[in-house]
Amino acid sequence: MRVLLSIAMLFLAAPAFAQERLTGSNVDTRMGMSFKVPEAALRKFLPEGWEINSPSSGPSQGANLNVTLLTQSISFDPEGKPVNPYRGVAVSVPMKRKGSDAGVAMIIAGLFEPNGAPGAYGVFLPARVSVERKQRVDLDGKTTVEESWQLRADGGHSLEIHVQYTPAVATRGKVEARVHSALKPDFFRIYRFEMASDVVRSVPTGVDRVSRVSFKATGDKLGTLFDGSQQLISVTAIPWYSRQVYLPAL
Repeated sequence: MRVLLSIAMLFLAAPAFAQERLTGSNVDTRMGMSFKVPEAALRKFLPEGWEINSPSSGPSQGANLNVTLLTQSISFDPEGKPVNPYRGVAVSVPMKRKGSDAGVAMIIAGLFEPNGAPGAYGVFLPARVSVERKQRVDLDGKTTVEESWQLRADGGHSLEIHVQYTPAVATRGKVEARVHSALKPDFFRIYRFEMASDVVRSVPTGVDRVSRVSFKATGDKLGTLFDGSQQLISVTAIPWYSRQVYLPAL
């Protein structure tokens, strides 16, 4: 469970509400990448009254920014009717309100296919998205997974991400999380999800089954965070992710 709480999103468990409203559900394939980026640049994205809450232990110890690459396989509205799934990359920060110990994730930016933008958090840019995912098993039984992402939005915003790794047996767990918006910080959604996760690189714990990795960002937002000085702290493969999304009681 410690691994699950430190992944991309760095969510902490939250209590349930009696009058929550279901807004949808989805099943995804994901990858989480955690970074340590220049704090001065990062603070420009953050609202007043909040502070960065980097994990003090676990595979993403010391990271202050999380990047989630997601491909929805299926998606449903609150009535269980299928809706068009989407792909994209979300950028979040582990946060807490000043004076509070409750950690949450705060979405600050992202690039998504048009039906996923600007999204519930109001910060995603519509983009053209290309994803290539390959898995190879050789005659000796060794498995290699490779992912390549290209995302292009208007105004010079872009992401290029490539990761190649050797998977291991994934860990299964359930998590409940609150995720806030940097644009409207009092707004949050409640996620209840189950997933399988495999930490393929972690600088703090010494795990490294990544053979190739590259990350490039451009634009007046992401380009300032990923200026070449960022440090990649962890990479987590999430081959299966199933969640329900709720809005809190009024």
